Amino acid sequence: MKKESVNYTKYVTGQRQGHYESFFMRANHPSLPLAFWIRYTIFSPNNHPEKAIGELWAIYFDGVNQKHVAVKKEVPISECVFDNQKFFVRIGDSLLQPNQLIGYAASNDNTIAWSLNFNGDSEPLFMFPESLYEGSFPKAKLLVGLPLAVFTGGLKVNNEVIDISGWVGSQNHNWGVKHTDNYAWGQVAGFDNYPESFFEVSTARLKFGPVWTPFMTLMVLRHKGEEFRLNTIMRAIKAQGSFDYFTWKFESHNDWIEICGEIHAKIDDFVGLKYYNPPGGIKQCLNTKIAYC
Repeated sequence: MKKESVNYTKYVTGQRQGHYESFFMRANHPSLPLAFWIRYTIFSPNNHPEKAIGELWAIYFDGVNQKHVAVKKEVPISECVFDNQKFFVRIGDSLLQPNQLIGYAASNDNTIAWSLNFNGDSEPLFMFPESLYEGSFPKAKLLVGLPLAVFTGGLKVNNEVIDISGWVGSQNHNWGVKHTDNYAWGQVAGFDNYPESFFEVSTARLKFGPVWTPFMTLMVLRHKGEEFRLNTIMRAIKAQGSFDYFTWKFESHNDWIEICGEIHAKIDDFVGLKYYNPPGGIKQCLNTKIAYC
């Protein structure tokens, strides 16, 4: 995949094959357990492109007061733009483009509005070997368009204005014909002692008919100017990864590096979400951006 096209929309208007595609941004307060997650999504059910919609999601995680706010807005596809030739998304009046996102969503008596800029000079990070991004396997693909993105601007969460100044996170892009059957995904945009290091990890298993694959764990670490990729399919099968409510442990190695770790969060750190799945049905997702690694 060409690096300049990592954020171009893959969905083709009117395609009959089901599709989901998300562009999401997330960042953390420099020292407090505060974070935001904002997601611009297209959802098109299998064989029914006329039912495609745009979705706006936003969550403000407040681990100081253990009070999180989550909103979602659905917009007819006729009121959306997902550009195949440049990085540009519009869902209703909400915009996403290079270095900027502006938007608003409300649901269940909650509102979140945002006006944010983001910048950075990190190269895109590919979770899979790059050859896998053009084929049909895996059915769900993900990458980081801008690791270590620095966000500035503001959020308005209900009646509270939150200043976003130097919050570090990432801009991400994922897409596919179905959601992964069972998975955990995590990302660290700067460790306490290594603020320039970036880590992404996923443990997942897939279902083919009645048969489940073993858990597979992929990870990519950027540290001290090097990129360590433990992300081939064979390496993912040999790696170790297990998760429950609410601890996740993982380990992988090759002949010259070993990476092992643990991600943990409290039950009160999570927000439960329901994702439409293109083949049909709903995928339940527990989302937190204030876990510890």
